Amino acid sequence: MERATNFFTKLMHKYLPEPLTIAVLLTVITIVLSMAIQGTSIIEVTTYWGDGFWNLLEFTMQMCVILLTGYVLAKTPIVDRLLDRVISKIKMPSTAIIVATLVAGICTLFNWGFGLIIGAIVARKIALIVKGVHYPLIIASAYSGFVLYGSGISGSVPIVISTPGHFLEEQMGIIPISETIFSLPMILTTVAILVTLPIVNAFLHPKNKKDIIEIVDSVPAEGAVQKEHAATVESLTLANRLNDSKILCTIIGIFGILYAVIYFTQGNSLNINSLNLFMLFFGMLLVGTISGYFELILDGVHSIAGMIIQFPFYAGILGILVGSGLISTFASFFVSISTAASLPFWSLISGYFVNFLVPSGGGQWAIQGPVMIEAANELGASLVKVAMAVQLGDAWNNMVQPFLLLPVLAISGLKLRDIMGYLVMIMFWIGIVFCAAFLIWGFMG
Repeated sequence: MERATNFFTKLMHKYLPEPLTIAVLLTVITIVLSMAIQGTSIIEVTTYWGDGFWNLLEFTMQMCVILLTGYVLAKTPIVDRLLDRVISKIKMPSTAIIVATLVAGICTLFNWGFGLIIGAIVARKIALIVKGVHYPLIIASAYSGFVLYGSGISGSVPIVISTPGHFLEEQMGIIPISETIFSLPMILTTVAILVTLPIVNAFLHPKNKKDIIEIVDSVPAEGAVQKEHAATVESLTLANRLNDSKILCTIIGIFGILYAVIYFTQGNSLNINSLNLFMLFFGMLLVGTISGYFELILDGVHSIAGMIIQFPFYAGILGILVGSGLISTFASFFVSISTAASLPFWSLISGYFVNFLVPSGGGQWAIQGPVMIEAANELGASLVKVAMAVQLGDAWNNMVQPFLLLPVLAISGLKLRDIMGYLVMIMFWIGIVFCAAFLIWGFMG
């Protein structure tokens, strides 16, 4: 295992470019495939790309907000103290790797934005206090917990298909989360990942001390803005008293939470907007002041900068895939080799590969979902199994898809090539678990 890890680590250091470069390369590849397979002209493919470039701005903003509010929650004093208590007794590198993986994975089950950010923060905290822990590996291990986002209550596909009026309701109806993420096969798959992944990650730790890279003081802290509140004359002004008013922050925080309670008691379903609203105002209540909350937001902004500039490139790729029909051709290939029992497995595989070009669970389901659900209806396959297979294929591929790694890289101060070798090894293990799960589930009847 160590030899394979070293091989992939050296390979990534030598050949892996930066995430934005990868987005541009994927754009070029999609253009070439569209022209070669679909017969799309250069004028047509350019038009599809340009027309689609800004089509995901709303979704981009939703993703940025969920990451920022997750960052704030992870940095609130109460959460920070709880994390310090959890990691204070960790002494061994292997234990550090296991804890980082578990904390990130468990938090991701509740909210993927919170889990993604808090995993990186916890990993960095642990690396600062535990001597001998390999810093790139503990960051990769924390990110690996993010694979559980598709199994959690903020998973894109289960939320969408449980919402009345979703775009595939006529083809598949409304499927409650009790039949998706809370079904017995999904629970068992989630438990299998939670139990085995931390152990696999621990085994990846370098045995030779000369191969261990520890965190150094030059690695930036979680945020570039670290303001000190000195008692100055300015702090006595009315404006600053309002900024630091706990009463004002508490009032708006309670008002936001009250709306969330009314929203859910009226029978509305959880979606990205309602989740973001709850996290925003819950975070304000925990921080206590508007100025303190805004400082944490400024701290977290650097972690989403890469996402802001890269998402339009993936939106352009999505425009080409849909406009040229390439996505339908790609998905139809897997459908053509499937039976009712094997379709969930091939949906998992196709979901994995499509995510290279569309690194968004919601966006991927919007273009791949109709094809897979139509195939499921024709073959008599389980709609639940197919939908969750696409979701977990997306989550599986996220281990080597650089897009969602951007906030983690910003917090850790590492480069993509520093951790990708470990993530490739992690991806292989997750693939074994997921493939086995859907082969067994698919043939269970």
